[in-house]
Amino acid sequence: MSAVLKLRDVYKSFGGNHVLTGISFDILSGELVGLLGPNGCGKSTVLNAITGYCPIERGSIELNGQRVDALPPHEVAARAVRRTFQLPSMPARMTVGEVLMAASTQRHGLFATLLPSARTKHIEAQTRERARQLLDELLLAKVAHLPAASISGGQKKLLGIACALMGEPSLLLLDEPMAGVHPNLRTELMRVLKSINERGVTLVVVEHDMHFIAQTCARCIVLDRGRTVADCTPSELEHHEGVVEAYLGRTTKTATAPLRAQGTIGATA
Repeated sequence: MSAVLKLRDVYKSFGGNHVLTGISFDILSGELVGLLGPNGCGKSTVLNAITGYCPIERGSIELNGQRVDALPPHEVAARAVRRTFQLPSMPARMTVGEVLMAASTQRHGLFATLLPSARTKHIEAQTRERARQLLDELLLAKVAHLPAASISGGQKKLLGIACALMGEPSLLLLDEPMAGVHPNLRTELMRVLKSINERGVTLVVVEHDMHFIAQTCARCIVLDRGRTVADCTPSELEHHEGVVEAYLGRTTKTATAPLRAQGTIGATA
């Protein structure tokens, strides 16, 4: 299986704050990988670097064998890469359905809208059907007519995922998709993400919800203080020295029991 994404010795600082200090890892085609670590360890910065929102200082980032670390976000996105954000901001004057339609990469610009051809009408119909399917799949059909800014925080997360999927990505990066999602929707969201992965989309998921990680991810990459400290299965997290130290600053001999009790690592693995 080939690597769709490669990070090699990636560094990034903000002033005197060294956020990434030599991050390296591979993501293989078709994987569903959890990207974990304590708050402030650099997880979101890694996603920003991959997608062109945050230029790196040293190292390299490759997608399917080609360097992308010097590309702007729209050129990275053109390589079938999509991402979501921790706190998605939605427009107040567009409905949920309109936001989803606007996210399509198949729709044409103003000229095609003013002078539609048979082909553009066909594309429009396909786009509407794709949007309808995603609204159903992500349990947003009932709010499709509402202003996108008025729905709940969890629904905005779901809409962000739906918008990313409208771009038909081969690599999807999710920044804490479970945060703010109602408990009743979490099981459904896990099912949806696994289904997306089974359809051939490679997923990298930043997440603190260990139940989600244990139930969905075959592999976990753990960051701490801007570096990679573990690359293992979810079941190995609880006893991994680097992981326990990252979360509690102690060794596994003294920290495993408290770590499990906190529900931070290993509670459901």
